[in-house]
Amino acid sequence: MRDVRPQVIPEWAAQAEESGFSSLGTVGRIAYPGVMDTVALAAAAGATKSIGLVSGVLLATVWPAPLFATELADIDGVSGGRLSVGFGIGVRPDDFVVDGLGSKGLGARIDRDLETYRSMWTGQPVGGGDNPGVPAGTREVPILFGGMAPASIRRMAKWGQGYIGGSAPAQFVAGHFEQARAAWKDSGRAGDPYLVALAYFALGDIDKGRANVGDYYAGAGEFTDLAVSGVCGTPEKLKATMASFADLGWTS
Repeated sequence: MRDVRPQVIPEWAAQAEESGFSSLGTVGRIAYPGVMDTVALAAAAGATKSIGLVSGVLLATVWPAPLFATELADIDGVSGGRLSVGFGIGVRPDDFVVDGLGSKGLGARIDRDLETYRSMWTGQPVGGGDNPGVPAGTREVPILFGGMAPASIRRMAKWGQGYIGGSAPAQFVAGHFEQARAAWKDSGRAGDPYLVALAYFALGDIDKGRANVGDYYAGAGEFTDLAVSGVCGTPEKLKATMASFADLGWTS
């Protein structure tokens, strides 16, 4: 949401946990007046004790990999191991603000970065010295992958625990879930991938809710209309949307 009040986040997180929700999710960009995913997740971790935390999705490629890996490990540690990170590579050039980390070559960059994350999370030295960048006992943070390109699906099967669908109606996401299952099987992974669906809701002023979603996804082409059309404005619509994803075999 544009110009969200940051102090709302801990309160929202605590109320969600008290109400029995299974997880809290974030979505964020650099070039947008919101709250950074890592900050929101850390605030939620400090305000809660048991609810799951997930980013859906976080633009991994806009960060220097060692810094990002350390922050994610620290958030997971503060939360007591409740974090799952959904990764995307980004598409909007204005989100890439770090010198040397532009909006080109993102596939190759995320592949290198994933190697760095694993190295750091398993306690390997960082920065050319002898010290690891994370405390002893740090776990490998579970990774989910978003994106619709075949490379994203293959990356999920190699590195991830599952796939996180785009903020669109179930009929649009169905094919991507099937691709994720097929890639998982082809890679020899046991069981099934964890499948996550995203749906926005505005149980109040639905027009304002749709306007907020449209504003956030402005410039994303036809996907903007898909995201806006999927916003649920009544409890009945929200239940129907959840049922439509359940029919696809979603995990959460």
